[in-house]
Amino acid sequence: MRIAFYKATRPGTQGIYSRLVKSVDRGIYSHCEIIFSDGLSGSASYIDGGVRLKRIDYDPDHWDFIELPDMLEAAARALFEKELGKGYDLLGNLRFVAWMVRESQKDWYCNEICGAAIGQTEPWRHGPNGFYGYCTDLARAYGSAP
Repeated sequence: MRIAFYKATRPGTQGIYSRLVKSVDRGIYSHCEIIFSDGLSGSASYIDGGVRLKRIDYDPDHWDFIELPDMLEAAARALFEKELGKGYDLLGNLRFVAWMVRESQKDWYCNEICGAAIGQTEPWRHGPNGFYGYCTDLARAYGSAP
């Protein structure tokens, strides 16, 4: 199982959102995906309407990858299967710029569900760049650092 972090910028209005996430989160990443061993990718996406599993053709120029411990895959996949179809937590994303906004208790944003899937406590506290640091530390602890 791997996790992919999106470092490119999409064209059009999606690119504006990518730039905003990168700026607010003070890093180069704006999105993340868990890549399961069967090739399906799991995340929460505004474009796709929330939590989903799908096949993605990753361009390595646009993504950075971290190998995660195999022992995390079964629980991660189980969470995605359970939460499949839940909405995208746009308000949860806004809390990074407006502290008084509360995240949804039923919907998810990308690194929040990916973090919960791999056992991160309070995954709502981090944006994609902080989550990248968490995943790097996790990979290092299990001998598969990027």
